[in-house]
Amino acid sequence: MPGPDPYRELREGVRKLCARFPDTYWRELDEQQAYPEAFVRAMTEAGYLAALIPPEYGGAGLGVAEASVILEEVHRCGGNAAACHAQMYVMGAILRHGTPEQKQRYLPPIARGELRLQAFAVTEPEAGSDTPSIRTTAVRRGDRYVISGQKVWTSRVEHSDLMLLLARTTPPDQVRRRGEGLSLFVVDLRGNLGKTVHVRPIRTMINHHTAEVFLEDLEVPVEDRIGEEGQGFRCILDGMNVERILIAAECVGDGDYFLDRAVAYAKERRVFGRPIGQNQGVQFPLAQAYARVRAADLMRFRAAELYDAGLPCGPEANMAKLLAAEASWEAANAALQTYGGYGFAREYPVERKFRETRLYQVAPVSTNLVLAYLAHNVLGLPRSY
Repeated sequence: MPGPDPYRELREGVRKLCARFPDTYWRELDEQQAYPEAFVRAMTEAGYLAALIPPEYGGAGLGVAEASVILEEVHRCGGNAAACHAQMYVMGAILRHGTPEQKQRYLPPIARGELRLQAFAVTEPEAGSDTPSIRTTAVRRGDRYVISGQKVWTSRVEHSDLMLLLARTTPPDQVRRRGEGLSLFVVDLRGNLGKTVHVRPIRTMINHHTAEVFLEDLEVPVEDRIGEEGQGFRCILDGMNVERILIAAECVGDGDYFLDRAVAYAKERRVFGRPIGQNQGVQFPLAQAYARVRAADLMRFRAAELYDAGLPCGPEANMAKLLAAEASWEAANAALQTYGGYGFAREYPVERKFRETRLYQVAPVSTNLVLAYLAHNVLGLPRSY
């Protein structure tokens, strides 16, 4: 028998909050392509979005394991924690690489909910996942950088006060390694949107508030550069393990969401004089999905345990994301098949979640790139790119 859940109180607190935001809340947002303003405000006021901020800056000072549990429960309750996980891992660059002055300037108001940092501008149309190939440039002019270029798939930029931005400060032919010559900046969007920062929303199959961002001579003070000039790629690499662990937790939550509802429906729905859950054709896909969700769950906690102990966790974080994204998608398919035709009806809860959980096979890192990482860095196979 498994031991007592060390996160029971944390889970109960998140579930209590999420009970105020039922499936109907998320369905209406999805139909309107609207931002979950009330939910984000409630999560902020409860202190959950400041989970990783140290107490001296007004946060809870929790570990990544606890942060992942928070997001897991949001998804198990039927919500979408994209805006929440973004703030958690995006601000990690400030936590790990910011100066004491930057931490004092940004972290307390983020913890209080006075500032939102939910946008991360890295990807570009031509570069895609090949981050060292980005073309957005930041030119130093005295005590400021002037930044011009284009980003894509920058989510929640219209709903954030601050945005982290990766730009090239040294031409590629003047660096020793491909990952060098990129710098990371905090951009204050207030006062710049519609002037030097222009946003064009991208309508997608899920309600994710993502957009193209066009930068035209955007001026950023030197004191808003995070870390050393030219070392921005290293700064964001540090946060990628956190991102993968948090996404894995959300996928675990999605998997349990699908299983909870599919099992309940299979017990209630009667065809040919008996519940459909009595048929092994319904039982076995759900049981298989359950086993895979639980296995992914274990890898998520292993990765979080290593990260919180200050130990290398790249392989574990990547495997957690890979396994959890696949497990949640398998659970989604099993749930949709259990519901049959009703699974496609928007009045039933699985339709929206089915679309949402499919994202994690592609983003924030695609399944194939995780496999390439494991092949190159763990198995020692020749690099494929």
